[in-house]
Amino acid sequence: MPFDPTLGPLAPLLGIWEGEKGTDLATSDKPNDNRQPVTSKYRERMVFEPTGRVDNHEQSLYGLRYSTKAWRVGAPDPFHEELGYWMWDAASQLVIRTFMPPRGMTVFAGGTVTPTARSFTLEAKAGDEVFGICSSPFLTAEFKTVRYTLLVELLDDDTLHYDSHTFLKMKGRTELFDHRDENTLRRV
Repeated sequence: MPFDPTLGPLAPLLGIWEGEKGTDLATSDKPNDNRQPVTSKYRERMVFEPTGRVDNHEQSLYGLRYSTKAWRVGAPDPFHEELGYWMWDAASQLVIRTFMPPRGMTVFAGGTVTPTARSFTLEAKAGDEVFGICSSPFLTAEFKTVRYTLLVELLDDDTLHYDSHTFLKMKGRTELFDHRDENTLRRV
């Protein structure tokens, strides 16, 4: 894929991606399971569409409108969805990712990235005014997201790999739970 300076490292993400080998490490949602860790497989579809130029006074951003859905193996309905934006600030060499799953939370993550990078990491922390996380009262009390990290790797022009970690402070536990999602997707 040719380099597009307006989108920088986000340019290769344009398009539709699908992956069948996702791995989700989460807590059990069964009532008497005491929220024990459960690993499940999933398939996923991501869509990245250009937003065009976004002028924010002196700042110019270019980005991608983003959506994803994930289905557990054999399930007809998605167990996870997200909507958001991935933005590139060329002047600051900054990738910004904002997204919201329909669970009552938003994540605003970012990281410094070179324009031609084929891999990069984004982070957010609860309470951070720059790259932060906001949650509903229920999630804050039961599954507070305190940190989020995302590694994105373009293995080749048509293969995308990601590894995300959502660190949760769960009610009744002292240690953080690392909710991990990882998948390799191919361009459709």
